[in-house]
Amino acid sequence: MAQHDSDGVKRGRASFGAFVRKPVERSETAGADAQRDPGAQQDTDARQGSLEAVTAWPDDAVEVGAVLDAYGLKGWVKIGAHADAGRGGDVLLSARRWWLQRGADRRSAKITQAKTHGDTIVAHLAGVDDRDAAYALRGFRVFVRREDFPTLDDADEFYWVDLIGLDVVNEQSVALGKVADMIDNGVHSIMRVEYPATGKDGQPATAERLIPFVGVYVKTVDQAARRIVVDWEADY
Repeated sequence: MAQHDSDGVKRGRASFGAFVRKPVERSETAGADAQRDPGAQQDTDARQGSLEAVTAWPDDAVEVGAVLDAYGLKGWVKIGAHADAGRGGDVLLSARRWWLQRGADRRSAKITQAKTHGDTIVAHLAGVDDRDAAYALRGFRVFVRREDFPTLDDADEFYWVDLIGLDVVNEQSVALGKVADMIDNGVHSIMRVEYPATGKDGQPATAERLIPFVGVYVKTVDQAARRIVVDWEADY
């Protein structure tokens, strides 16, 4: 997100764009064991049978975390989120349905309860009623539909995922490239803008420029026009 501080300058905060970029540690043990042992795979499938297997995947699904482990004895799972609560991780608390993927296995789950627990989020998925069933979900990546993200209260706040892909131009209408990624340096967000260039061998190449996502440089963000106007020269 970017937001105005009291001095009127927009400050950056990590948000949903980090969901599609930032990895979390997760165990693939359950999936690996199942591949070695067909019987284990069948047992895993039985434990996950309460979750809905899906073939149609939402077009606006955004990865927001991964299942790290079981939590407790009653079917709760522990999620490593790609953003903290208050910085985008809130969607895991507010969304009533998650979409889960591990390899080619895709499932949908209704969320009955979710809450923060230290630097993780713990949740109960409908139909997952014991520790074994929760443990079998380790390694699933967790997605939430973009339409389920909480509404931002400030007009100067943005989800990273909505900025990626926007054209960047300067105030003289010179095209600077497209937002390929967002970076959080701990103080503010930075746009990584890619643009076509020519390599040392004379062949087409892709170059990048890093533009701080702060008010002194970012003048307007027009999501409808898919354009960001910045005070930045092409030769910076």
